[in-house]
Formats: sequence, structure tokens, C-alpha cells
Amino acid sequence: MKDLKEFDISFIGLKEGMHQFEYKIEKEFFDFFNYDEFYNSEVNVGVQFLKKATMFELSFQFNGWVEINCDVTNERYHQPIETSIDLVVNFGDEFNDENEELLIIPYSEYKINIAQYIYEAIVLDVPLKRIHPGLEDGTLHSEVLEKLKEFEIPEEVEEVDENKEINQDIDPRWNKLKDILIDKNTSNGTS
Repeated sequence: MKDLKEFDISFIGLKEGMHQFEYKIEKEFFDFFNYDEFYNSEVNVGVQFLKKATMFELSFQFNGWVEINCDVTNERYHQPIETSIDLVVNFGDEFNDENEELLIIPYSEYKINIAQYIYEAIVLDVPLKRIHPGLEDGTLHSEVLEKLKEFEIPEEVEEVDENKEINQDIDPRWNKLKDILIDKNTSNGTS
């Protein structure tokens, strides 16, 4: 994929009404954007292009997966991609894409390239914290997990250690002051 011309939609020759476009997004697509967090991908993109006299409406549907590393175990897994976005394209004096749902293109344009919208939708659909599904349901077995389990402290030991630390940290001379406070509370504050 040397360029992204296949993602150009030339609307000048299209009749008014609904048009359908299909794309298959693989690793090479992300290489074009120098995005190296995906090791592989297979995302099907369906685009419904509604041409009206003075504007266009695009509806993108994404379905597939991208291969990424788990943040906990560094194991690769397929992260499902299932999202959709809508875009309204209008004409104006100059190009303006500041609004994520509205694209304004100059009157002189005869095509739009939708590659950037496809790229952003897929990247944004991946969660910030990436966790292997096998880690959540307990079916993943890896060396990293085994090492982490070796260093895990059982809960009962943690509680005993905390109580021991609290008792050791208190200077025994302060314990006498606690007795005074307890005596004071039992005598209703009168001495």
C-alpha cells in the first residue's frame, strides 16, 4: 500500500442516494500512518455514503480485530474492534475538520479521502488498559504470570504483618496513656 488512493471517494460522478463501500484493513494500513502498536489486524469496514444535493452523510461500521500486547503479561492477543462513527460532509469556502462529526470541504473538491477517519476510529476503539481475555477468565498460562504468582503475598499473611507492625511501632510508654483515656471514658469524663 504505497498510498491511500483506494480510500478516495470520488463523489462528482455519483448519483444522489445511498452508496455502499467495503474495505478490509490490515497491518499495512497502519504502517502508512507509522503506527506500530498493532502487530496484525483484520478489520472490515462498511461505509454507507448518502449523497444529497448540498451535502453527504457517511456512516462507518467497523468489525474485526487487532493484535496487540497485554499490558500485564506482554502476551499478544486479538482485541475485538466493533464500533461505528457518523460523519457529515458539507461544502464551504475552505477546508475545516475541527469538528469530529462535521467535515467542511472547499466547493472545488471532487473527492474525499476517508483513510484518516478509519484509522482514528480503530485506534480509539482499543481500550487504554489492554488486558488479555485469558487473564480475566483464568485460562492464560504464561511465564510472566507464574513469576508474578511467586511474588504474591497471601492475604492472611498481609493482615498479620500489618497488625504486628502497628503493635511494634508503638512505644510501650504510650500504652499507659491509652489506659488513662480508657479510664476517663468509663468514668464519664469526671475525675
